[in-house]
Amino acid sequence: MEIAYISLIVSIVAIVIALFAVFKKPPIIKEGTAPKYESTGLRLQAYERLVLLTERVALPNLISRLNQPGISAYEMKMILTENIKHEFEYNSTQQLYVSPVSWDSVRNLKEQNIMIINQVAASLPPTASAAELNKKILEVMMAQPNGTLHELVLEALNFEAKKIIN
Repeated sequence: MEIAYISLIVSIVAIVIALFAVFKKPPIIKEGTAPKYESTGLRLQAYERLVLLTERVALPNLISRLNQPGISAYEMKMILTENIKHEFEYNSTQQLYVSPVSWDSVRNLKEQNIMIINQVAASLPPTASAAELNKKILEVMMAQPNGTLHELVLEALNFEAKKIIN
């Protein structure tokens, strides 16, 4: 009889807990908001991704990663510009989590890099090699008096991310 009595009490407690769990209302979250800790994590990950994107589309890094000896300047131009566009498109959803200023700086970096590649390629003869194009692009980058745009973008992204952390 004692075991039956204990089993009945355990069963009743289990039913009460189950009913409580079923009928408990979830917390009301306003549309477009998320708990602060989730939002902060997503935003920091977005800044991480944009820092990585900035590093990947920096012209010196692109050239060293994509250099292919023996191809023409035109082919190299296409490889560089397509790679920049692809990297940017792959990370375009990150704009949801970062400030408009940060996103605009990354977008401007993409556009400036493509413009530099196209301008340098247009200044070369049609028979120029990829090596000549790469050399000229690096010369243009080194001639920038205030540092390269990708360095400025990295500084801005780091500043924004640190504001979130603090």
